[in-house]
Amino acid sequence: MKTLKDVISLKFKTSESEGVIFHGEGQQGDYITLELKKAKLVLNLNLGSNQLGSIYGHTSVMTGSLLDDHHWHSVLIERHGRNINLTLDRHVQHFRTNGEFDYLDLDYEITFGGMPFSGKPSSNSRKNFKGCMESINYNGNNITDLAKRKKLEPSNVGNLSFSCVEPHTVPVFFNATSYLEVPGRPSQDLFSVSFLFRTWNPDGLLVFSNFADDLGNVEVDINEGKVSVHINVTHVKKNRIDISS
Repeated sequence: MKTLKDVISLKFKTSESEGVIFHGEGQQGDYITLELKKAKLVLNLNLGSNQLGSIYGHTSVMTGSLLDDHHWHSVLIERHGRNINLTLDRHVQHFRTNGEFDYLDLDYEITFGGMPFSGKPSSNSRKNFKGCMESINYNGNNITDLAKRKKLEPSNVGNLSFSCVEPHTVPVFFNATSYLEVPGRPSQDLFSVSFLFRTWNPDGLLVFSNFADDLGNVEVDINEGKVSVHINVTHVKKNRIDISS
């Protein structure tokens, strides 16, 4: 396929921060890859470079953050020559690709949800996408519908199911005045707590507990975007321990 225009759209949701959403490459050195990296969306595109190195076509654009929240996110890529519109959840980013070429020349298959191992270093370190996609549309072709009706040749590799499994975790949302109180365990010399959290706020109290017999307390908080642990112990000389990360 040698195209001057491309329109690619899909929706995805995942709890993984890394994974290739789709990939295509050609023998001329052209490629297009959409992937998640550190829970951000990255589009890598090359409409062609030359061996002399005077034309370098690689272009990389990053958008979004915290996309591993297991919510649906919509992506739209519109390309006309070197002009690209990348839309993520209605936020549009416009850019021009590097190099001097206008056509995307892909003469191998396009893969969704991962990339085949090609022996190149780029394919070795990349993870396949783990999650759900829907409404995949590639240049007017409804890929999800074609895949479900087994109209693609070759169609799929590995275990695809046409359903979306919900995670078993149950999140708790806190506002500025709410908190969750659970009973402590008296007469135990071990205090252990673990949790996952997500917030846009740079400051806030995550965990607080008093020790029994007025021995002190422990608190875990976010302060200017850093997680800090404060342990206050009474009846000892070094009565406060602070750890931040």
